[in-house]
Amino acid sequence: MKTHDFYYDLPPELIAQTPLERRDSSRLMTLDRQTGELSHRHFYDIVDMLRPGDCLVMNDSRVLPARLLGRRVPTGGAVEVLLLTDKGGGVWECLTKPGRKTHTGARLSFGDGELTATVVGETDGGNKLVQFHYEGIFLEVLERLGKMPLPPYIKEELQDPERYQTVYSRVTGSAAAPTAGLHFTPELLEKIAAKGVKLAYVTLHVGLGTFRPVKAEEVTEHHMHAEFCMLSQQTANLINETKRAGGRVVCVGTTSCRTLESLAGDGGTFTESSAWTDIFIYPGYQFKAMDALITNFHLPESTLVMLVSAFAGREHVLHAYETAVQERYRFFSFGDAMFIY
Repeated sequence: MKTHDFYYDLPPELIAQTPLERRDSSRLMTLDRQTGELSHRHFYDIVDMLRPGDCLVMNDSRVLPARLLGRRVPTGGAVEVLLLTDKGGGVWECLTKPGRKTHTGARLSFGDGELTATVVGETDGGNKLVQFHYEGIFLEVLERLGKMPLPPYIKEELQDPERYQTVYSRVTGSAAAPTAGLHFTPELLEKIAAKGVKLAYVTLHVGLGTFRPVKAEEVTEHHMHAEFCMLSQQTANLINETKRAGGRVVCVGTTSCRTLESLAGDGGTFTESSAWTDIFIYPGYQFKAMDALITNFHLPESTLVMLVSAFAGREHVLHAYETAVQERYRFFSFGDAMFIY
């Protein structure tokens, strides 16, 4: 199976640069994974696609304002630092620009010295280990000084940082948003719950590897980055009850899907658990938990297109994407959505 088997042609002007004024007014393509049949709706119609007894599983991870713009000390040269992984004790694994000028021993300053840092080492992959110095609580300092780490294909400045967070985000730790959830509003979730659909939450902290292109020619030679995920006993109970009663487990986004598929026990049952997961889902994978998926339109040749193809069939998915291009759907993080059932 070749990476190029998951290519499709996307005109650059279809990459959404800004969110729509109303979260739930985006378009919604539905795909029947058995027949390949497509229909075109709006996201607020998702209420009609869900059934009483279904369980909607959402990733409640919140994006860290992980992009810091500052100066090198004492030269005053500009520096950009992107936080990747908390190593503990105020040390973070980071991407830095310019990389060669942020060598071990380099000193950095952000926000007129409110936050300072020292580069204390380097990882095998070339990322920097940065020791931060600050007063108070680091997350509060970041909220003041940090910017949203928007994906590289978004060139516009984001006016309201909350539009790159889901309305149900709770647990800070992601380097990118679980974007399928950006379409939900509190009112829409109320309508879904009123219909008799269970609302359940998992946490997977999205890493920047989600944007890393697949460079291997053969799909099976690609290695996924690891991400931390967890599932509470309350969520485990809701999913187990849904399965027992014959309802569907509907995942909001590939991150919710990867969490459930990583943490499912024998027979697709769940209990409270957490793990680092590098699960790679591509065609041939047998799903243990997910029955339906709400997702955005993903990059050509990406691991996300491969996951969706594993669920709905490569031919069905590529036909759906070609149709989306013809119908001028909006693509990627701030784009439109699909419901695959």
